[in-house]
Amino acid sequence: MPAPMTSSRLASLRLRGAASLALAAALSLAACSDAETSPTSVPAPSSPAASPTPIASPEPTPSPSPTPRFTNEPDEELAGLIPDTAGGATVVVAPFEEFALTPGDIGLAYGDIGDRFASLALAYVEQPRTTLYAMRVDGDQVATVDLEPHLATAGRYVGIAGLDPDPWEAAVVGGNRVWLRPEDNATAAGTHVYTWSSGEFVFLLIGVDETVNRALVEALPGEPAPAPTPTPSVAPSGSAEPSASG
Repeated sequence: MPAPMTSSRLASLRLRGAASLALAAALSLAACSDAETSPTSVPAPSSPAASPTPIASPEPTPSPSPTPRFTNEPDEELAGLIPDTAGGATVVVAPFEEFALTPGDIGLAYGDIGDRFASLALAYVEQPRTTLYAMRVDGDQVATVDLEPHLATAGRYVGIAGLDPDPWEAAVVGGNRVWLRPEDNATAAGTHVYTWSSGEFVFLLIGVDETVNRALVEALPGEPAPAPTPTPSVAPSGSAEPSASG
């Protein structure tokens, strides 16, 4: 039977056990400290070098087409073209702020040319009844012949539908080219309609008195008609020689 342990031996064993536990705890704490202070670093993935995105060249945009103007700016130069009298009758030029028409309104009767109407002047004669529309045109010059496709709608604009399918005719008034619509079954007695251009301006005139109508046309700018080609003169034929007497 082993001898019982003495108190000194028990104390020695307790000291050894305490030292072993202290060493184990120290090692464990050191391991934890290393784990916390030295995290494993993960290298960041390398990104490929970004190539510059080419800038697309802008495509040229076409110039916008003219659009009708439904505001009427005062145009004193245009109004100043209209005479005070015509054929002995007083011509009244309406102030720009006193009529509601615009270049776009009458421009609808002249198609693509009317889209370029920039300003409108309105004049009238009370008796005999006459109305004149004068329009300034932006852009390229307009020839009187260019108005031909719009003659029917120009007539309708002044209230004439027309029974004659081809009532307009080319004419010359005061040395200038015009389009003339004479009186027919669709108009009041004596009514004539004129439209013409001076290049920069387009005019539309309706009236019941030809003296007043023609006086207005002659007083306003127009496109000179070409001089008529002279007719070659025919030399007189020689007289026949007298026959010899027997």
